[in-house]
Amino acid sequence: MSITLKELEQHARSLSPEERARLADVLLESLRDAPLAEIEAAWDREIEERVAAYERGKLDTFSAEHVFAGARRLAR
Repeated sequence: MSITLKELEQHARSLSPEERARLADVLLESLRDAPLAEIEAAWDREIEERVAAYERGKLDTFSAEHVFAGARRLAR
């Protein structure tokens, strides 16, 4: 006999807040597919490479004031 979504929801609501949070994490993780995980891993590598380049002084940087001034000009 399978449990209905409504029954499952009622059971889930009876869990402690910590258990509900863990269940939410598990369910959200189950929605992640391989391509998304691969994309996130690629971004992690990109971030590491950019930080390393910055620390070596090999990355052009711009002050926040400069960036925001440019954004304001574009927004006009």
